[in-house]
Amino acid sequence: MKHIIISDKTLCRDDRTFSFKERLEIIRQLEKLKCDVIELPEISNARTDILLVRTASSFVKNSIISVAAGSNEQSIDDAAASLSVAKRGRIRIEVPTSAVGMEYFMHKKPEKMTEWVKMAVEKAVSLCSDVEFCAVDATRAEPDFLIELIKTAVNAGAKTVSVCDSAAGMMPDDFAKFGKRIAEEAGVTVGVDCSNKNGLASAQAIMAVREGVSMVKTSIGGESVPFEAFAAMVKNCGDDYGFSAGISYTEMHRILGQIGWICSEKKAEKGVSSQSVEESGIRLDAKDDINAVAAAVAKLGYDLSDEDNKRVHEEVCRVAEKRSVGAKELDAIIATVALQVPDSYRLENYVINNGNIISASAQITLSREGRMLRGIAIGDGPIDAAFVAIEQIIGHRYELDDFQIQSITEGKEAVGSALVKLRFDGKLYSGNGISTDIIGASIRAYISAVNKIVYEEHNV
Repeated sequence: MKHIIISDKTLCRDDRTFSFKERLEIIRQLEKLKCDVIELPEISNARTDILLVRTASSFVKNSIISVAAGSNEQSIDDAAASLSVAKRGRIRIEVPTSAVGMEYFMHKKPEKMTEWVKMAVEKAVSLCSDVEFCAVDATRAEPDFLIELIKTAVNAGAKTVSVCDSAAGMMPDDFAKFGKRIAEEAGVTVGVDCSNKNGLASAQAIMAVREGVSMVKTSIGGESVPFEAFAAMVKNCGDDYGFSAGISYTEMHRILGQIGWICSEKKAEKGVSSQSVEESGIRLDAKDDINAVAAAVAKLGYDLSDEDNKRVHEEVCRVAEKRSVGAKELDAIIATVALQVPDSYRLENYVINNGNIISASAQITLSREGRMLRGIAIGDGPIDAAFVAIEQIIGHRYELDDFQIQSITEGKEAVGSALVKLRFDGKLYSGNGISTDIIGASIRAYISAVNKIVYEEHNV
């Protein structure tokens, strides 16, 4: 019975707008689903994305966590840094292989691309024992050059090779022949990534498996092989055709429903995530009046009073004298100056335990009206554990709409700023925390947002 390796790329979707906690939840559910590989995109924000991977590594014990790289040398270093505590980590070197793709995205001719792939794979292998080479637009590549590039990657140390039909230009039988040649020439595990633009991705993938391919890249939503349809094909036809997958079929319907809800409902929410904030197009300067600033505030999902909108406008004007104010800066200003309230809860101390062989735990002590309140919790990483401990103390679980981390100074003792956005009763509240300890900054930001909710709940 041939085992089909399932490599899920739900979190690599181009339209992803997931918050930090939503991404962790999707990863946790994919681990429960028993996906062999969980794919993550290239590191774009060194602080938040590396923290995400490291946090996920604290609870992902069976699946391989695969992080993309290959656009430049720094991307390989970042991928390796993020996987430093993963039990099973993998770096994916993803590059275009068609003449047009190499020229447009990498500005390289075939000879230079071959040199780059050799260097990139060797560098990745020196940092991580498990490396995959991905030919992004393989079906558009010149066949002999594609084979040469694949052999270069394998000789450099790649243990897995995958080829992509991103154009959906091949019928299933032709793609199966294409996959068969790659599998025969590569001499290592070969995977396929098929676009479902024409509704044929599952058929392409399963026929390629019958011809020697071992791994299939799936996605819940998006344009890759649909996870549910492919899993059903394996379950219903596997015994007759001699293949199987390690999917947890008993939990599949529930888990797919939960992930599907996150993928679909997230886009309908009034609030926006960290990525959609960046794409919101907000750009304010000192000439913008209070109405323009209030409109930008509303675009981010906040419902502020006239007084708070005035405070935000004044701060925007002050900052805009030196530079324009974008969505991220506006978010930070709102968290800092809007809805400033007395502290209902004050952080007294915290103890965090974390490692690659233990579950992350947090012990938090808050004070309220002279009383010491303690919470102890285990979570999916140190920050999640801390947030759960706070929720335990206050007796309420708020919806975490977004979580952002950024450095505001440089060096080993850099000061980090954390922004937490909570949603309660349809309204968005944000808190900001600053510390040389990024976990401490995150805890302070969460408590700041909670204090705003508690104050408004009891005084409005």
